Amino acid sequence: MDAVAYVRVSTDQQGRSGLGLEAQRDAITRFAQTEGIKLLDWYTEVETGKGSDALDRRPQLKASLDHAKRVDAHVLVAKLDRLSRNVHFISGLMQHRVPFIVTELGIDTDPFLLHIYAALAEKERKLISQRTKDALARKKAGGFKLGNRTNLAEAGRKGMETRMAKASAFRATLMPVIAEIQAAGISSYTGIAQALNARGVHTSRGGKWYAAQVRTTMLAED
Repeated sequence: MDAVAYVRVSTDQQGRSGLGLEAQRDAITRFAQTEGIKLLDWYTEVETGKGSDALDRRPQLKASLDHAKRVDAHVLVAKLDRLSRNVHFISGLMQHRVPFIVTELGIDTDPFLLHIYAALAEKERKLISQRTKDALARKKAGGFKLGNRTNLAEAGRKGMETRMAKASAFRATLMPVIAEIQAAGISSYTGIAQALNARGVHTSRGGKWYAAQVRTTMLAED
């Protein structure tokens, strides 16, 4: 059996259990070796999975679908949520008539069950969101003031720490992608910028890459 591997991480999820790029690659590699699956290629996405236009903003997923369909292969992912937690999005992917294999579900998982698992994941996400909103509403109704308007200096410091943490997390997700590009023989900052843009990988602000941005990112200290 042949398959193309797809891994994805978004900047706000980097570092959470089981969601890192390396963890996904390891899970896929072990699974492929165990099941005798030949991996034809790897597609790496650094992008969010949210929104109705998620597929349009994930060119590497589309490329993996096109590749698999062209050579009659499967798309192999580590976890179902690396595709999406939205059941309608999963259903839309099924219309491409490309079979998916999810390592955590096993090689013989029926496509219908993928819809069920996606529906459960979507329901769980909505329940967590609603519980959070309800808890905040109860606090507000009880006279609890949400946020701290008095300690602006402390809030500013925490905000700076948050921005720095996000920048560090973004760099951590990006460096393995840059390493793949370098392994392909592209070493100049301009070449790496062009390769990132070609892969559909955006900057932390959602823009295109230029040589200066690549240099700053690669030379930044952790």
